[in-house]
Amino acid sequence: MTAETRSTPDYLEIPLSRFLEHVASGESAPGGGAAAAVAVALAASLSSMSVILSSDHLPDAAWLISRTDHLRQDVARLAQADAEAYRRVIAARHAQDQSVQAALSGAADVPLAIAEVGAEIADIAARLVTEDGNPNLKGDAIAAVLLAEAGVRAATALVKINLSAAGLEDARLNRADELADTAAAAARRAVEAVA
Repeated sequence: MTAETRSTPDYLEIPLSRFLEHVASGESAPGGGAAAAVAVALAASLSSMSVILSSDHLPDAAWLISRTDHLRQDVARLAQADAEAYRRVIAARHAQDQSVQAALSGAADVPLAIAEVGAEIADIAARLVTEDGNPNLKGDAIAAVLLAEAGVRAATALVKINLSAAGLEDARLNRADELADTAAAAARRAVEAVA
């Protein structure tokens, strides 16, 4: 039985080692989109931890804790959504009908949502490095920025790949570029602050 015909396991309910085995299994999903979502979720988790432990330094700590937790939960669910979207692409290709373009278009939406979260997390984490964060947590905050940037870069590449395969050029391409630029700028700020 292939990955395309099996139901997707709940990635949030299985051990990390098992998720990694699924990624490494040679099946089509989970793949790059799920990995990008997990990278951004890890970045959000590190950001949340850094905010909690920097609350004495942050006037808006309560809001940041709530926001990073919300973003972490949202993007973690997108790992599952990406795998399911890709399975719809595979099913449409097997059916050899007009639904392939729609499936690819839908598959571009999930990594775009991952990139949206990742760009916001990169900005929050960069702030923790460059402005208000606890100086003892700069390593955690910089790891968060760089993980978020990596997730955004991977996700935006997937947006472009899926839209190109669908023969579509729309506003999502420009938005993907904007998000990649935002995350890269946050990473540059953070790296320069610790250099």
